[in-house]
Amino acid sequence: MGSLLERATVNSKVQLAATAIASGAVVAGTIFGYQRLQRKERINQLKESIPSLLDDGEALRRLDSYGGATAADKEDLRNQLLAKRAQAGDYDDELILEQLARNRVFLTPEGLDKLRNAFVVIVGCGGVGSHCTAALARSGVSKIRLIDFDQVTLSSLNRHAVAALADVGTPKVLCLKRRLLAITPWVHFDLRQEKFWDQAADRLLEPWEKGQKPDYVVDAIDNIDTKVALLKYCHDHNIPVISSMGAGCKSDPTRIIVGDIGTSTDDGLSRSTRRRLKLLGVTKGIPTVYSTEKTGEGKAELLPLPEEEFQKGKVGDLGVLPDFRVRILPVLGTMPAVFGYTAANHVILSVTGYPLDYVPAKGREKMYEGLLAAVQGGEEKLLRYMTGGDPSITLGLKVPITTGDMAFLVEDIFKGRSAITGLTTRLTLMRWRRPAESILVRIGEGSDEQKSSNVKLSDLVCMTKEEGIRHDKEVLRGTKQPEEVYDAATVEKVESLLRDTAKYEKYR
Repeated sequence: MGSLLERATVNSKVQLAATAIASGAVVAGTIFGYQRLQRKERINQLKESIPSLLDDGEALRRLDSYGGATAADKEDLRNQLLAKRAQAGDYDDELILEQLARNRVFLTPEGLDKLRNAFVVIVGCGGVGSHCTAALARSGVSKIRLIDFDQVTLSSLNRHAVAALADVGTPKVLCLKRRLLAITPWVHFDLRQEKFWDQAADRLLEPWEKGQKPDYVVDAIDNIDTKVALLKYCHDHNIPVISSMGAGCKSDPTRIIVGDIGTSTDDGLSRSTRRRLKLLGVTKGIPTVYSTEKTGEGKAELLPLPEEEFQKGKVGDLGVLPDFRVRILPVLGTMPAVFGYTAANHVILSVTGYPLDYVPAKGREKMYEGLLAAVQGGEEKLLRYMTGGDPSITLGLKVPITTGDMAFLVEDIFKGRSAITGLTTRLTLMRWRRPAESILVRIGEGSDEQKSSNVKLSDLVCMTKEEGIRHDKEVLRGTKQPEEVYDAATVEKVESLLRDTAKYEKYR
């Protein structure tokens, strides 16, 4: 009898549990079904709120506020009207969050809020700048200022992020806004169709809505003068900026990295930018996107200006603006996109506070450390030679040189080659001339004594290790002058490079 009661009790509990589970499933299904209906309703409301295509030709003409643009089509007008409503707040925020859902999960809701409230300025809206802008808008940045004087051309279409044939002849800033409003209508765009230059910097980088200062600036300029002016201004005014170096003639996306301006290498734009900034006292502190890819046999190079172009008049008259480049840069259409997305990625991580952990210069730091060790060893050896071989004299000897100095000398001054033969392997740095006086600098006494070498960057020359052994034997610890060891052309070449070094050295 008791067994029957137990079984009945168990069966009753099972039935109750099953009933509860079934009820829970029905309730959950009802809730989820209701949420789906709500979501569909919001989407339907959004679609219904999209303005219908109009036949009013006057309305179509009103969309074109840039005299150089072609007449807008009906789709442009619809996007423009929807964007006007979205930017006024008439757009379901839940739908925006759904569109940004993947970013929100990655960056956290707090990080995405920072991004949505950020104000970013992109200077240069060509291949690099357009891809950067598109990525930032799609990722959630809601206030974007675009600065570019140029118009879309047919040759722009191989690398521009959003330009179509219909955009040829329209300002690049307007093209970006028109196309991106169809994707992210809530983004506020501030268009400045003009060339960036130092005297207009205060106005072009001024605060925008409610006095908000730029949270980040993207330098996507391919002209040296304006690029340097922008970076110098941002550096002096503590405005976060990232600079894109040359994508022209590059083909290997695996060699594109982010590093400090002091370590960027292997393209003329970054080299010239570094040199100009050094003369202005800016030697570090600006993140850059650059490629470590080297030129080689069969690779694209800067095309020379055809002779027939010279016959048309002064070279400066051939450009769209005075002193602006007129030669054609060979560009693989994929590479500016990689540069632009890399810059956008850096801005997104920086604004949201996401950890940045870049690999330093693809291992080149080790090369610079090795060169610094070679200079240290060379100074110790020379000091012992000059003091009669006393090993104690070099204990604790320091050299006033850093790995950044090594990078500058090798990459910027000597172009990664021996100044003697032009070879690129097994490089080292050592003094060019034997010092006439002691190289030892002493401060303090006893246990507080500090010993250092007086070596300067303008004393050092780049050569192969084999050439260095000969140079050390015949010049530094021998009796000869460089003029007795090398031909006149080599001596003049080295002396010229050392003079260049001396000009920049005071800005270290």
